[in-house]
Amino acid sequence: MDSQNQKSSASCGGNDRKTPLLDVMRANRPLREEILAAITEVCDSGRFVFGPDCQQLEQDVAAFCGAKHAVGCASGSDAILLALMACGIGAGDEVITPSFTFFATASAVWRLGATPVFVDIDPASFNIDPECVAQAITPRTKAIIPVHLFGQCTEMAPLIALGRRHQISIVEDCAQAIGASYQGRGAGAIGDVGCFSFYPTKNLGGFGDGGMLTTNSDQLADQFTLLRGHGMRPRYYHQVVGINSRLDSIQAAVLNVKFRHLAAWNQQRSELARRYGELFAEYGLLDAIVLPATVTGEHVWNQYTIRISGHRRDSLREHLTQRGVGTEIFYPAPLHLQKCFEGLGIPKGALPETERAAEEVLCLPIFPELTHEEQNNVVSRIGEYFAACGAGAGRRTA
Repeated sequence: MDSQNQKSSASCGGNDRKTPLLDVMRANRPLREEILAAITEVCDSGRFVFGPDCQQLEQDVAAFCGAKHAVGCASGSDAILLALMACGIGAGDEVITPSFTFFATASAVWRLGATPVFVDIDPASFNIDPECVAQAITPRTKAIIPVHLFGQCTEMAPLIALGRRHQISIVEDCAQAIGASYQGRGAGAIGDVGCFSFYPTKNLGGFGDGGMLTTNSDQLADQFTLLRGHGMRPRYYHQVVGINSRLDSIQAAVLNVKFRHLAAWNQQRSELARRYGELFAEYGLLDAIVLPATVTGEHVWNQYTIRISGHRRDSLREHLTQRGVGTEIFYPAPLHLQKCFEGLGIPKGALPETERAAEEVLCLPIFPELTHEEQNNVVSRIGEYFAACGAGAGRRTA
């Protein structure tokens, strides 16, 4: 942790104090020279696509997740698309997904002519509810996409059982969960396929877009490799119609430098999450907000997401913004209520837990370099808000 974390927590006030939601440069800056050297090596080699840096990253990610194979691609969105293509998803098929997720989870389904079937979430974990999945299966269901949202794995055992029983592919959306685990198995090595994003805000973030697929299947790994390069094998001979989705060597070089710090960074995020819980208890705020729960395995805290019921979520966010505390709402509009999916005919109220989460969630700053002083400031400002509302909170308890 930053040495600033050792500062006294006694002073948390002052309107000039700023706490960002995220500051990617705090992680990048100490590694600047090492990253520039790695980029320079790629530039000098001229191997900008599918070079040795890409191969090294694939090997490291596969080992880290506990998967047999890892195949790089251009983005996390492409990873989901490639996974579904390799699983044979197409027109007329149904793919079960949560509605409370980033758009790419469902857009990949739509692009292939298949139908996303949105189901509700477990309110404690924010992840897809296996019981709702079971009720949504039809003869047209060909895949399930459990999203390991905010850094925590979905309850996977019942989904794996459903997949086996109905011969349905399980495609894990691990974009926010690299390093998370479930029953001792790493995210991305539990289902048939794992899909990762290296967008700069992720726990392992590059200097742009990048993605990775993981699998224990030799056949699927071969299909990923084929499909990401226009379905070309050998050169200029196309076995299938693939896409152009290459992880370039410069991004891989950056990620290789940062990968060596991933485990420590995840541990620092976990420590900050634990400390948030202690601080909220000290400030007497546990009756005013709902803290995120660790429900399954090891949580890697890509986001720290609290819940505030009623109208107070938005007014609290405005209060924090005015005092320099960064927040975000992931996600304010469920996918089943988005205009582009209105043709599916899913009415408001159909997924009550999803819709309630969209109205209540608020993501607070959590990144490895967040100082204790900054974290204290976040909690004290929240306490300040509820004290002003007459909620009886806002001061540290004795």
